[in-house]
Amino acid sequence: MTIPFFMPPGVAFANGHFTAENIITKVTHSGDLAGIFHDQTAWRAISSETPIYQVEMLSSAQGDGELYVGTTHLNPGRVGNEFYMTRGHFHQRREQGEVYFGLRGSGLLLLQTEQGEARLEQVFAGSVHIIPGFTAHRLINTGTEILSALAVWPTIAGHDYASLAKGFALRVVEQDGKIQAKEVQNG
Repeated sequence: MTIPFFMPPGVAFANGHFTAENIITKVTHSGDLAGIFHDQTAWRAISSETPIYQVEMLSSAQGDGELYVGTTHLNPGRVGNEFYMTRGHFHQRREQGEVYFGLRGSGLLLLQTEQGEARLEQVFAGSVHIIPGFTAHRLINTGTEILSALAVWPTIAGHDYASLAKGFALRVVEQDGKIQAKEVQNG
């Protein structure tokens, strides 16, 4: 009896791009991130078509026990003195966690509990980040090249952006040539 071998999807770890059919791609532009950056004057000065990040995902079955796999590619840059970042979110199903794997570039993963307690983890090629349930998360690119991170999360998790309408408790900026985290009230 001959048992066939199937070729699974692949990911190029050097750049995070998938080799598979049915890849879902979404680009988030500056114009999609109203209210995310503190300096609204600097944000308005950037073309609304400026790509900030791109997400590639493998098509996945939906339901309990199923997983999404995706890669976020976050461009380098700043709005005012604040580094480019993803929108950030809680999961709709708060108890659902996620795992990030740093693939290239350098940056930070901002994690925040529902109580507003925030912390930062360095992201780099080879870093592994366990994001527990009940924790909002956002990638921030503090480097000069694209920051790519592979993520795995339950398909049932969903995204809740509305709970962060007032922002995260920390903002990451470049000040006096140094990367600094600043505590803020209401984003």
